[in-house]
Amino acid sequence: MSHWTPAVTDIVLKDIDEVLLERIKRAADRRGWALSHALLHLLEQGLYAVEGDGKLSFDNSEADVLQAAIAALEGVPDGVYSLIGQLPADADPRSGDSGRDG
Repeated sequence: MSHWTPAVTDIVLKDIDEVLLERIKRAADRRGWALSHALLHLLEQGLYAVEGDGKLSFDNSEADVLQAAIAALEGVPDGVYSLIGQLPADADPRSGDSGRDG
C-alpha cells in the first residue's frame, strides 16, 4: 500500500517590497504563525479572492449571524437612529436636566 506524501516546494520571493514584507511579518506575528505558514495562508486566501473575481463570501454561520443582525436592525422603528446624541425637547442642557425622570 503506497502512502501519498505531498510535495514540498520552496517558494522564493525575490525583490519583495519592504513594506509588503513587513505586512506579512505583522500578520504572522499577530497570529503567532511562522513566516512560512503566514505566507502559505496569505497566498491561499489571495488565490481564493482572485479565483472568485475578488468577491468575498461568508460561510453559513457568518451569513446566519449577519442575517440576524440585519433583521434586528430592520425591526428598529423609523427615526430612532436620528435621535442618537440628541436631548429630548423638554430638556434644559444648562441645568444638567436630561428631560428624563429618574
